[in-house]
Amino acid sequence: MPDHDHDHDATRPGPATAPEARAAADERPAPPARSRGAALGGWVLTISLNVAAPILTYNALRDQGWSEFAALLASGAWPVLDSAVHLAWRRRLDEFAVVTLAFLVLTAVVSLVGPHSAKALLIKDSAITGLFGLLCLTTLLAPRPLMFYFGRKFATDGTAASTAWWNGLWEFEGFRQTVRTMTTVWGVAYCLEAAVRIALSYTLGTDTMVTLSPILIYGVLGVLVLWTATYGKRARRKGEERAAAAAAAVAQG
Repeated sequence: MPDHDHDHDATRPGPATAPEARAAADERPAPPARSRGAALGGWVLTISLNVAAPILTYNALRDQGWSEFAALLASGAWPVLDSAVHLAWRRRLDEFAVVTLAFLVLTAVVSLVGPHSAKALLIKDSAITGLFGLLCLTTLLAPRPLMFYFGRKFATDGTAASTAWWNGLWEFEGFRQTVRTMTTVWGVAYCLEAAVRIALSYTLGTDTMVTLSPILIYGVLGVLVLWTATYGKRARRKGEERAAAAAAAVAQG
């Protein structure tokens, strides 16, 4: 006599493996411990070299009789130094560093072509941030969008454990959707920011724009970072709620 119970069990799907169950429920693993001091130091260094130092350098050189164009170009050395410091600190060249260096090279090339007036350089600099926005939107067609790599830089401390944890999150659908949404918002925001700065460069004086331009750049960045942190926490909370609901369903079953 055939074993009907055995046949029935053979056709029934078996229990999901632990990774599959976590992915289905969006139960993401907790991040490893990270150094808060190192993360805070990185943010302070970035803001100092990309906001405060360029403005102070420009004003000091203008007081020494430098032309607007020369002072503006010289103040751009600080972001280059910032990239070099991070590269030496992490001792590896990751995707974020590649994008940063590529834009530095692009900025230098754009600065050398066409008119060499200070106003023209400000307009070109605005166009660069617009290109960054377009790059964000373009990477939505890639296997992993740009904000995945930016998030890995600022959400981890660069150690092998924290990097592996971040890379492993990509298996969760909720995480993938969150990163794609962030990339879309950042891309659209920087395209709009570039358009506003280009318009202001035509209507305001150069001295005013030298001070206003970094404020706009990093003001938009600050708003985006705040929104990203809030949106990320909300997305994670929803993922935890789905995981809890899935666990309850399994327990009842």
